[in-house]
Amino acid sequence: MKTMETTEILELLDANEDLYIIDVREEDEVAQGMIPGAQHIALGTIQDRLNELDASKPYILVCKAGARSANACAFLEDRGFNVTNLEGGMLAYDGELEFK
Repeated sequence: MKTMETTEILELLDANEDLYIIDVREEDEVAQGMIPGAQHIALGTIQDRLNELDASKPYILVCKAGARSANACAFLEDRGFNVTNLEGGMLAYDGELEFK
């Protein structure tokens, strides 16, 4: 499984790269702020929402600490998706936040 450090995602965000970020945390966690531009798909709903994802796009998955997003990465990787897990999750991320 591919992984990425939070410094790498911050550099990509600063460079205005087109990123496809999926936040797999629960609703109450997401309310505390998300990485700008991230799409919220709670881990327990990924299987039901596969039709919303494009297998041709590279996704970065994030959760609170990295374990749930690693599980989501494994699930999606098994289905042919190009995914990267954000190491340390939101606990390690110290960039800008977006509130939805």
